[in-house]
Formats: sequence, C-alpha cells, structure tokens
Amino acid sequence: MEWLHDVSYFFGGLFLSNAVPHFVSGVMGRAFQSPFAKPSGVGLSSSTVNVLWGWFNLVIGYLLVCRVGKFDLRATDHVAALGVGILLMGVMAAWTFGRFHGGNSPVR
Repeated sequence: MEWLHDVSYFFGGLFLSNAVPHFVSGVMGRAFQSPFAKPSGVGLSSSTVNVLWGWFNLVIGYLLVCRVGKFDLRATDHVAALGVGILLMGVMAAWTFGRFHGGNSPVR
C-alpha cells in the first residue's frame, strides 16, 4: 500500500501550496478570494478569513505529509508526489487568480 502514501503526499502538496497565498494575503491585511466569499472563489474574503483558511490548509497538508507513512526527503517517489501536488496547485492558482490580479492567465 506504499502507493497510497504517495497519493497522500500529492494531496498534501496541494494543501500546502494552497496555504501560501491565503495565509500571506491575510497576514498582509489584504482581502483575497476564498471558498467562503460570495460568489465562492470570485468575491473577496477578509484578511482574517484568509489567515484561518491558510492555517487550515497548512494543518491538513502537515497531516497528509508528516503523519501518513514515513515521508522521506531522500525517497524520489515521496518528493515527486509532493512536488507535483505543489506545482499543480500553484499553476491552477496562477490561472484562476491571475485574471483578478493582473497575472497572465490562459483562462478568460
């Protein structure tokens, strides 16, 4: 069942990557899109909501990476699964939020 650990690390990477923009925007005091905004993902949520959402994502990412199996930075499959999750969420966030913040987004 080692492959299930890799799946967990992949999803951990998604959550860890998603934690960054929300937490950073929140601690900077800036409103940012979140699932709790109206409309969801388009409207802005307060900086406090974003800090809490970023923290929640960080906790889930930690649990998926550090508490499932034995994550090893020297194991290529572990790092690859985590890295692909981080990269995929990063690209998806860039495409999604780039249209709101002046980024280069292929989604129009």
